[in-house]
Amino acid sequence: MTLSGRYVRATAAVVVLGTAWCVAYLTVGAGTETIAYVFVPIGGAVAVASVRHLTRGGLDPVARRFWRAVLFAVGAITVGYGWLAVDMITHAAEARTRSMPIPAAGCVAAGIVIAIWALARVPVVATDGVERWRVALDRTIAFLGCAAVLWYVGLAPMLSAREPWSRQAMLLVGLCFLIATAAATKVSYIEGGPVDRTAIRLVAAAFGAPAAVVAVLAVRLGYFGSIPSQAIVMPLAPLLITLGVAAQGRAGREPRRGPGRLGVLLPYLAIVAVDVPLIAVAFGEPLRWPVRVALVATVAVTALVTVRQYIAYRENARLLRNTRIQEERLQYEVSHDGLTGLANRALFRDRLTAALATTGSASVLLVDLDDFKTVNDLLGHGAGDRLLVSVARLLQAEVGDVGLPARAGGDEFAVLLTGAGTDPEALAGRLLAALAQPISEHRLLVQASIGIAVAGPGSTVDSVLLNADVATYNAKQRGKACFVRYADGMKEPVLAHMQLGGELRRALENDEFRVVYQPIMRLDGTRMIGVEALIRWHHPARGEVGPAEFIPAAESTGLIVPLGRFVLRETCRQAAAWLAEFGPDALEEAGLNVSARQLHDPDFVADVAGALADSGLPCERLVLEVTESAVLRGQQVSRALFELDRMGIRLALDDFGTGESSLSLLRAFPAAIIKLDKSFVDGIEIDDGRPADARQAVARAVSQLARALGLDTVAEGVESAEQAAVLRDLGYTVGQGFHLAEPMTADGVSSLLARQRSATPAGSRAPLNRPPAAGRATTRLAAGAGSNDGRLTGQS
Repeated sequence: MTLSGRYVRATAAVVVLGTAWCVAYLTVGAGTETIAYVFVPIGGAVAVASVRHLTRGGLDPVARRFWRAVLFAVGAITVGYGWLAVDMITHAAEARTRSMPIPAAGCVAAGIVIAIWALARVPVVATDGVERWRVALDRTIAFLGCAAVLWYVGLAPMLSAREPWSRQAMLLVGLCFLIATAAATKVSYIEGGPVDRTAIRLVAAAFGAPAAVVAVLAVRLGYFGSIPSQAIVMPLAPLLITLGVAAQGRAGREPRRGPGRLGVLLPYLAIVAVDVPLIAVAFGEPLRWPVRVALVATVAVTALVTVRQYIAYRENARLLRNTRIQEERLQYEVSHDGLTGLANRALFRDRLTAALATTGSASVLLVDLDDFKTVNDLLGHGAGDRLLVSVARLLQAEVGDVGLPARAGGDEFAVLLTGAGTDPEALAGRLLAALAQPISEHRLLVQASIGIAVAGPGSTVDSVLLNADVATYNAKQRGKACFVRYADGMKEPVLAHMQLGGELRRALENDEFRVVYQPIMRLDGTRMIGVEALIRWHHPARGEVGPAEFIPAAESTGLIVPLGRFVLRETCRQAAAWLAEFGPDALEEAGLNVSARQLHDPDFVADVAGALADSGLPCERLVLEVTESAVLRGQQVSRALFELDRMGIRLALDDFGTGESSLSLLRAFPAAIIKLDKSFVDGIEIDDGRPADARQAVARAVSQLARALGLDTVAEGVESAEQAAVLRDLGYTVGQGFHLAEPMTADGVSSLLARQRSATPAGSRAPLNRPPAAGRATTRLAAGAGSNDGRLTGQS
């Protein structure tokens, strides 16, 4: 048994002893009546010990503060009733006429006031604004209702009893009623916090319940009622206190509960209770002053209920208004784009459906911003969002009341025209003209490709939108910054392109792609120093599909990323196998092309590192070729390239001279190799009467520029011995092209390496053509096979 349980048993024993003595006194006259006054201080002493034991435990600070105050309150009350017991025993002859000593009554009153103060400091449900006023009104209504009932049935009858009690006793009973009423009111609004609600109820009952019974006994029995009051009723207070202590101890070991439902019901219960005096008057109760006080309280409660209902009405009206506003806002958010405020795709489809169902005629313009991703990459997504907002405002201004502008998603907008006499092509022209002027706070020039579709007989929403999509695609294919109106037969090429994308995905899953390798040779044809990986698609029905056909589809569908990952891992695996079989001097480098779409992939650098780690290929043996246009595709591409360079991977600038070539590009890009485009190698050997220096100027300039910057040089497309001879005269030592070696399988490269090893005497093998540590100063030339070599690149 716990210690709190022992305290409960002890106080219960005091009550039992008091009851037994009272019965014995009233029946056989055992002892004197002054013995009745000793049971309250004895039980109070046990209750003080119980509360003191609780406060010395691990309580929350708020709970400890409350129970310390209860400890002082119970202690003061015990001292007061102890004083009364001593006074009665020492004046036994005057017991029936003697009043409670003023100091004793003061101690008890002080204890009750301390208990009221402790109860007032217990935190209640946190509220603010209107809710605070509502809770305050509810508590006031409940307090007045309970107080009116206790006054009518308890305190007022004591005042008018045949044998009225002393003022001290009346004051103490009134204070007990006050704390009981306040506790009953407040406990219903206490949060499930550190002070247990059950414990507070028991503490409040310790004051209120005995006081109510004492009041009834005083009215019914007069002075004779003081004996059972002191011996039986009032000792119940210490018992209830110890039960509260036990409840608080259990609360520390159990989950805390939230506020109870009584807080909602209590004002209504108080309204019912306050009607008791009215009912009594209705049945003939004399209208004396105690009844009048109760009736005044009833009127006050009724007035407060009226105010409470008015506040509830105002609050409900506010909630309904807010609900309507929220529903309207949600409806707007569901049907409008959050960034631009334009109608969204769902509302656009609804309006198009309604137009086709009513008039059967409608025109749709799809406006797709060209190269919008560059704005995000170079200026950030914030600038891109502001640009989209500016485009939306421009659409609203140009469309006006004749149509519905909408944001279809991303950088794509749509316009629905349903009015008679509207010309979609004229609107498209106005939009292109407006977009030709700088917009947004960054004063950006943005272009758009616009597709127009006009609904015909039997058109559906999906067919109209599909036709507009096809027209937009054709506008982009025609060079962007233009509009195209859908016409019959325009759909088939686009669908074929989409079908090709689906076949590419199936081909990846079915392992239909193969990697071939074009050797990079010394221009004198004596030695292979590296290979470039090329991709081939062996279609099960169409045979070998040229890369010029499927690479653009792979770029547009995003499948270039997994396709490039396959080529990367296969190239690294095969190059590592050649090095293991033929030795470290057999192959200097293995290269492959990388598209801008791959460089934008945040996992690309990790893919490269994983391929190298899994294959065991040294980083410096891998060459990644990128085009000039890919280098300028934003911060993500730049970060990826510099990370690859820090890993030791060599980067080659492919097709040099055909894009945005500049010295600043070479300084900003961590290139190790420059690859001169095939167009500058073609015809370099022709003697057509013009000075040879004029035909060879670009090749010579690239060679000299690379030497100055410490870079290797790569030219593509060596197709004849004459071209190779001229290039040797210009200082190039290695090349790539059909004249030197055609693309071949891995087995073909293995055979070439085997012949090369057998033809090279031991100890006389040429050293690898590596750039020195201080800078890549060696000048090399690698020549490509031409435009149909099947490199894994994408065209923008």
